[in-house]
Amino acid sequence: MGVTRQKHAKKIMGFYKHNFQFREPFQVLLDGTFCQAALRNKIQIREQLPGYLDGAAQLCTTRCVIKELESLGKALYGAKLIAQRFEVRNCSHHKNPVSGSTCLLSMIEDGNPHHFFIATQDQDLSNKVKRKPGIPLLFIIQNTMVLDKPSPKSLAFVQKLQTNQLVPEYQKQSIVELKEKEGLVKQEGGKKRKRKRAGGPNPLSCLKKKKKKTEEGQEPSAEKKKRRKRKRKR
Repeated sequence: MGVTRQKHAKKIMGFYKHNFQFREPFQVLLDGTFCQAALRNKIQIREQLPGYLDGAAQLCTTRCVIKELESLGKALYGAKLIAQRFEVRNCSHHKNPVSGSTCLLSMIEDGNPHHFFIATQDQDLSNKVKRKPGIPLLFIIQNTMVLDKPSPKSLAFVQKLQTNQLVPEYQKQSIVELKEKEGLVKQEGGKKRKRKRAGGPNPLSCLKKKKKKTEEGQEPSAEKKKRRKRKRKR
């Protein structure tokens, strides 16, 4: 196993451990196409996969996958024997089996609560898995197992999660209340709430009071009368 490939896998595993709480033993769901590719390329999945993932792994499949391999006859007899060695996880198609890809997709619904890895060579299934955040994808290429890099959906989910975590819950509530106070929160129907402005003082009460005319006019008239009396006495 190349050192570069091992570092690559370790970095990706760190991403899923830190952001999606993946823990040992890692649950790896395999389909018939992955088992067939392992057989063709002489890969010992049970021995090699734990070393690649740097941790204990539980290899598992579903009844639907085994039923599908049985229905395909001798061409995939070897792949069926490999799949039968793994643990069989219960699916919801016990009475009415579905295709292996459909069954594996159903096992990772509702946010992948069991933290499954998906191991497949089916390109259509791989594309559908990548549309769901937090699901590691394994495939075989050039006689080696490869852990695919996190999908854009997983990266976007983690970025959004980290952004929301930067703001504590009590601060989020304060921000909402502040927005409501400033009239920035949209009401039902799309209209913004108008902020009630504090009413200013009555403009009429701000006018300066006029001085009484009697106070202003008394002094000059008294002075004039005194001057007249003085002139008469002379």
